[in-house]
Amino acid sequence: MSVHILMYPYPTAGHIIPLLDLAHKLLHLPRPAAAAVAVTVVVTPENLHLLDPFLASSSSLQPLVLPSPEPPRRPTHRRGASSPPSAPSASSTSLLSRWFESHPSPPCAVVSDFFLGWTHRFARDRGVPRVVFSPSGAFALSVTFALWRDLPRSDEGSTVSFARLPNRPGFPWSHLPQVYRIYEAGDPEMERYREDAIGNIESWGIVVNSFDGLERAYLDHLRKDLGHDRVWAVGPILPAEGDSSAGPVNRGGPSSVSASEVLTWLDACPGGSVVYVCFGSRAVLNQRQMDELAAGLERSRVRFILCARQSSRGGHVAASDIGAVPEDFEAQVAGRGLVIRGWAPQVPILRHRAVGTFLTHCGWNSTLEGLSAGAVMLTWPMGAEQFVNAKLLVDELGVGIRVGEGLEKIPKAEELARVLAESLRGDLPQRVRAKEISGTAQDAINGGSSDKDLSDFMRCVDEQRKSKMHTF
Repeated sequence: MSVHILMYPYPTAGHIIPLLDLAHKLLHLPRPAAAAVAVTVVVTPENLHLLDPFLASSSSLQPLVLPSPEPPRRPTHRRGASSPPSAPSASSTSLLSRWFESHPSPPCAVVSDFFLGWTHRFARDRGVPRVVFSPSGAFALSVTFALWRDLPRSDEGSTVSFARLPNRPGFPWSHLPQVYRIYEAGDPEMERYREDAIGNIESWGIVVNSFDGLERAYLDHLRKDLGHDRVWAVGPILPAEGDSSAGPVNRGGPSSVSASEVLTWLDACPGGSVVYVCFGSRAVLNQRQMDELAAGLERSRVRFILCARQSSRGGHVAASDIGAVPEDFEAQVAGRGLVIRGWAPQVPILRHRAVGTFLTHCGWNSTLEGLSAGAVMLTWPMGAEQFVNAKLLVDELGVGIRVGEGLEKIPKAEELARVLAESLRGDLPQRVRAKEISGTAQDAINGGSSDKDLSDFMRCVDEQRKSKMHTF
């Protein structure tokens, strides 16, 4: 009898893809490290295409298509973006329940995104363990748990300190996740999010897309804080080099430049001479940010790839102020600059020998991809947990250089040009440290700590299945 796992990602590419990569790793665990594994992935119709390369590589992975969630309401009492939907519609819940109850071999565990705290109750009611999948790191997860459990409040100009966390970090109020800041204490919507966060804290276990050599202090903190050892660091969860079965090149959406064209362009560049600039799958620059960025790239004289989003889904920029690449920009940087509009093949780009620096919004997927490639990280966080990740990169790991902070600190073109050029130096301390961490990342997923945690996770799930102990 196989170990059947239901995986429920939050329905955006940045959350779906790492969970699919995790499924791919579980399905290809060596025997007898794991019993036979089957995975069902909940997916919405518009995201079904993301499963195509994974479905082609394994018959043990199947989709469960549910309707898209209702759009979140936009708070009116505070300025800010809409908050992420966490609860599904009643029809989706009913369909999921009927599927679960009628399946000839129902799942023995639910692995779901940390935005979906309600699935803890869903799994508990069916007598199976729920495991939180955190697409963020252990540092950000520790901050999130402390926020929603303790509910600290502050003013815009004040700092919130986390005295119980390692290194006692503190953050300006504006650097905390917006979904926490936009609600007043006691707001019913805030209480719903807190209930989901507590569901994450109370869940049976947590799988973190990180590795011991990167965040050991925060992983140990989570184990102590939660009162159990069921915290598995299994990252970096990335496709292996040369592994086409997981679709490492075509992983997101349409692009103005094919992956082969991008890699051919990079092939013509000297080693470590290119700055890659990308702000993730959701963040979009406003016009002022874009103008300074473009001017800085032009004046720096460095080779670069710029991934420019053309629509805003992340909520940080009003639709009327989406930053367009200046009309004459590409002509001015011809020969040393490549502009990609749409999805960029980020993992192959960062792994290419020509890329030495990554200017990033510090989303966790991008953070791990940059660290794994040994790139110097220029940080420009925009929201969510990105300010936490930037602090980790700059202050704790020593691989990052601060460039900007959302709309608050937009770098001037002259200073940005200087930092871009400086970041490509081969003897830069951040580069030396980045190469060290890259080696540690590779060790973790080549028989090291992350591989051991992944095998231990499957062993624990299988033991729970066999014991039929319904104490979750």
